Formats: sequence, C-alpha cells, structure tokens
Amino acid sequence: MVIQQKFYMEKALRQAQCALEEDEVPVGAIIVYKNQIIAKAYNQVERLKDPTAHAEMIAITQATNFLGSKWINDCTLYVTVEPCSMCAGALVLSRIANVVFGADDPKTGAFGSKININNLGLNHRIKVKKGLLKEECVAFLKEFFRNKRKPAKFN
Repeated sequence: MVIQQKFYMEKALRQAQCALEEDEVPVGAIIVYKNQIIAKAYNQVERLKDPTAHAEMIAITQATNFLGSKWINDCTLYVTVEPCSMCAGALVLSRIANVVFGADDPKTGAFGSKININNLGLNHRIKVKKGLLKEECVAFLKEFFRNKRKPAKFN
C-alpha cells in the first residue's frame, strides 16, 4: 500500500513540477479511483487569473466529470501541499474519501496546520494521511520561494 501511495504522490509531484515551470506556486494533485488516475492538475492561479484555480479544485472538476457525478466518495486525492480551507471545503462537499498530502501548510492548511476541517462537525469527514514524500514536496516550495526572493538583476 505504501509503495502504491508513493507512486501516486510521485505523479502529483510531476504536476507540481509543471506548476513550477509556469511560475505558479508548485502544488500538484491527482485523484485516484479504483487504482486508476482519473484527474491530474496543478495550480493555475496566475495563468487563469483565478484565485480558485488551485490544483485540488481543478482535479475535483476533472474527477466529477470523469465519474459523471457531483460526488467522488470512493476516491483518494494525492496532493503535494496540505489543502487550504477553500479546497478542504470543496473536498468535503465532493465527499471524497481520502486525502494524502506531502507538505504541511502552516499559513493556510485546513487539515491540521491552521485549522482542521474534520473538527467542524460538517456532514462529511475525510480520512487524512500527511507527510508522504514530505521532503520532496517541501523542496519544490523552497525552490519557488527562493527564486521569488532573489533580487532583480538590472542591466
């Protein structure tokens, strides 16, 4: 099971790499249904000029389209960074079964870092596993923010 989870998280990391290459916050996500990847996405906030274009939100839309249902209750989301409250809310509304994430997000994480959406008494609880390939997930974030903080070079 752990080997399979690592395989899926590696796929999410590939999506995060796509985001990094497009100068987006490097978050990648995939959704798995019955051992099949049915959605894959990365942050596209800058590209789409849409604050809701997080990897998780795009992946949820792909998964619901694939399944032809508003609910993805037999699915697992693998995401490189802990989902924010917006994404966590959407995951609750989609009734996803499981979320597996790599890096904690102490500023906006909604599965334990800042808040825990599962403790709010909503109509659905999500099984959560955190820290899978954490070092690799954190490395993408560090690279992105290190590049953002470099002083501009003037000619």
